[in-house]
Amino acid sequence: MIFKNILTILFIALFFTSCGSKNTSSKYNYKKDKTFPNKLDYNYQIGNTNNYEHIYKALKIQYKNWKGVRYKYAGNTKNGIDCSAFVQKTFKDRLNINIPRTTKLQAKTGKDISMENIEIGDLIFFKTGYKSRHVGIYLGEGKFLHVSTKKGVTISRLDNPYNMKSFWKIKRVIP
Repeated sequence: MIFKNILTILFIALFFTSCGSKNTSSKYNYKKDKTFPNKLDYNYQIGNTNNYEHIYKALKIQYKNWKGVRYKYAGNTKNGIDCSAFVQKTFKDRLNINIPRTTKLQAKTGKDISMENIEIGDLIFFKTGYKSRHVGIYLGEGKFLHVSTKKGVTISRLDNPYNMKSFWKIKRVIP
């Protein structure tokens, strides 16, 4: 029993340790950053009531301003932020949409969406452990914006084997 508890504590410590570094460059040019999906590369349309251009620009600005900020459990500033705080802050600051603070509550918000109907701005949830959850924001072209424990605020691909294995569900919170 003690051995199991020690292993659990070690796993949690390793999971929440960040190896990322903060981007301190004020001359960052997101137009040259190939990680963010280029809207010219695909003919993407958001649902009837959503303004694609507004959402795309808002997420791109948020990525530019937060890229590389390190992961910190329960953090919510540029000194360190966790995934659910970043998603909450992005929706509030860039889209003027209030959503809950925790991944658990965010996963209960909005409308369930299938992978076939995913749109830019949808929340993507992952089960990363027995009780651990992770959330990111879909950007299009199979990419999502999130806070990685190793890279901080970054963009990753959904088809990455780890992400595919831990994928849980999609929620739409943009009306």
